[in-house]
Amino acid sequence: MQALDGTDTRLLSALAQDPRRTVVALAQKLGLSRNTVQARMVQLEKKHAFLSFERRINPVSLGYPLMAFISVHVQQQKLGSLAEDLAAVPEILEGYGLTGSADLLLRVVALDAEDLFRINGKILACDGVERTDTALAMGELIPFRIQPLLDRNSAED
Repeated sequence: MQALDGTDTRLLSALAQDPRRTVVALAQKLGLSRNTVQARMVQLEKKHAFLSFERRINPVSLGYPLMAFISVHVQQQKLGSLAEDLAAVPEILEGYGLTGSADLLLRVVALDAEDLFRINGKILACDGVERTDTALAMGELIPFRIQPLLDRNSAED
């Protein structure tokens, strides 16, 4: 991806602070024309600067108060089909391929410890899974954030 300039960084920072801002509101805040903001937004989309625009919904509000991280050890040759099988488990919120001792890291939610045991069983039942290690999340200490990187990028311009 090409490096972002100061205007791009200011635009992303304004969006990070208030993702619901309209193009007109962004233009007013940044002192740019609406056309400039619109063109920059199109270019940022083409550069894949934006992740999903899905709202982050707290799983607790859906009745899932327990969060865990499950490290999965797999047979490498079955990784492609395994990802599809795991994606079919609705309690798996995210999954990442890893280097190191485990092959995958899954963030899952559960109703309670018994439900987590059931979910872990579903993961273990997937073809290609050799074993899992589960760690309960005790609390979110640093939520997902991007502003510090934007601030750092602005300081370097």
